[in-house]
Amino acid sequence: MLKKLAACSSQLVVCNKTLVAFSLQLAAVLFLFSCKTVKKVEAIQEAITKKDTAQVVVIKETPVVDSAAIVADIMGKVIQNKIDFQTFNAKIKVDYEGAENKDNYTVYLSMRKDSVIIIRVKGSFLGISAEGLQVKINKDSVTLVRKVGEKYIMNRSINYLQEVTEIPFDFATVQDLLIGNPIFMSKNLVSYKNSNTQLLVVMVGELFKHLINLDKNDNRVLYSKLDDIDVQRNRTCDITFGGYQPLGDYMFATNRKISMAEKAKLDIYLDFKEFTLNDPLKYNFELPKNYKRK
Repeated sequence: MLKKLAACSSQLVVCNKTLVAFSLQLAAVLFLFSCKTVKKVEAIQEAITKKDTAQVVVIKETPVVDSAAIVADIMGKVIQNKIDFQTFNAKIKVDYEGAENKDNYTVYLSMRKDSVIIIRVKGSFLGISAEGLQVKINKDSVTLVRKVGEKYIMNRSINYLQEVTEIPFDFATVQDLLIGNPIFMSKNLVSYKNSNTQLLVVMVGELFKHLINLDKNDNRVLYSKLDDIDVQRNRTCDITFGGYQPLGDYMFATNRKISMAEKAKLDIYLDFKEFTLNDPLKYNFELPKNYKRK
């Protein structure tokens, strides 16, 4: 009996040892599995985190701003917003200062778009002292009439404007200049400077390098500087615009200074006292009966 009990006790010890060993093995397996699971979860979480982080970075990326395209768009709007008209009438106080003389006079102006420009002057004009001076400009000619003793007429080609001003003016350019549109515009933009209130743009055309300064709030032209591409000529024209007032759907510069120079300098100050858009022509060109052709 005692032998049997001893045998059973011995077997129980072995069983306990076996159970303990099995428990330890099971614990080890569970521990290893747990570690692997944790590592796998950590790896998955890390992958998810990396993926989410990558997505966040993409979302937070600052979009690239094409400043040159923005400037080109603004300049396109400047060209598109040029004052369009059928007729224009104005009374202008003009101060003129050339290399050899200095005058002031009153100009009465009527224009029909792309057709005729009529100027009647009290005082002198472009250095020609005369009473009752009249000028008619169309696409291919300039006609001046003045009174010196007896009335006479002088016919010249449109090139006369270029001879007087040293600037290659044609009819369309003179028309834009008088109505207040920028002249000698080009789509070839070469540089720009952007500030809080103004935009300065440099463009290069066939004849001139053109620096133009704009008010960023409404794209109004504040200043325009033309420099001849031909450095041998050294021809320049500076135009300052100010005193903007409403004119129909547009803003009209009532004060302007135009400075032109090549061999000599010419300064013209324009102060628009009266101006109307798309009314019947107020002034006409009257060819006197008693005139002498020159």
